[in-house]
Amino acid sequence: LAMLNHTGVSEFILLGLTNIQGLQYFFFISFLLLYLTSLLGNGVIVTMVISEPRLHTPMYFFLGNLSCLDIFYSTVTVPKMLTGFLFGHQPISFAGCLAQLYFFHFLGSTEAVLLATMAYDRYVAICNPLCYTLVMSQRTCLLLAVASWSIGFVHAMMHSIMTSQLSFCGHNQIHHFFCDIKPLLNLACSSTSLNMILLNVVTTSIALGPFILIVLSYLYIISFLFQKVQSQEGRWKPFSTCASHLTVVALLYIPLFFNYTPPSLSSSSITDMQVSVMYSAITPAMNPLIYTLRNQEVRYALNRTLGRKL
Repeated sequence: LAMLNHTGVSEFILLGLTNIQGLQYFFFISFLLLYLTSLLGNGVIVTMVISEPRLHTPMYFFLGNLSCLDIFYSTVTVPKMLTGFLFGHQPISFAGCLAQLYFFHFLGSTEAVLLATMAYDRYVAICNPLCYTLVMSQRTCLLLAVASWSIGFVHAMMHSIMTSQLSFCGHNQIHHFFCDIKPLLNLACSSTSLNMILLNVVTTSIALGPFILIVLSYLYIISFLFQKVQSQEGRWKPFSTCASHLTVVALLYIPLFFNYTPPSLSSSSITDMQVSVMYSAITPAMNPLIYTLRNQEVRYALNRTLGRKL
């Protein structure tokens, strides 16, 4: 409650994606389908990774974590956005707004770090296959997963605490479909310079650090395959196991860099919103499809799981 004393505004109004009524119904159906696809697809992957012994490997352990993240990630923003399409502008309390901001950044930054962990796993599997079970032991995998979630937790906590210290006294309309940092900073009456430093330095490094690790892992993999493997087929087979991961990385990182790399407040709120839709609603629904379509083991496990149910 101490947080609430800082503000003259007790609630915000989320203006949502559009005011055009015809579009609102179209968007409602589209995003409802995307959300259900995300819940169902990621739910199936989590269930398979737990129940199918063939998938009890580091790669699928991390994939299970990713699917779990995606379920929560889309749930943070999409249901509120759907009610906005049906009932117009959505009020959200100051505490609710901070909670949404916190979970969005917690899950988003955890996902960025987890994708770097998955790239490292692919690097060890392809470049050091003989040491793979030794390097990627159960304990190591657990530590890497805990580290990913912990980094996200601390990063989001910093943003939430810093945002809760701001004063909001006038406008309370947020030109967005959820409470993100930049729209909130635009509404603050007090100085946001510290928040901007945090956004530009910490958030950029949380995005860039894992990205650099992913790029390095793949550079090592490519150079290893070209130096050590002679046949074209021998090169393509290990690299095809990375194709799903690379697609997911592209889907997360292209919009992420667009929105959060400096200069942060210069881009328009409409562009920010469109880009946010990409990684909060579309990517979580796409990830299970990408992994299922590209991956033989997942398809096999899916058939067995469905076979058991039928």
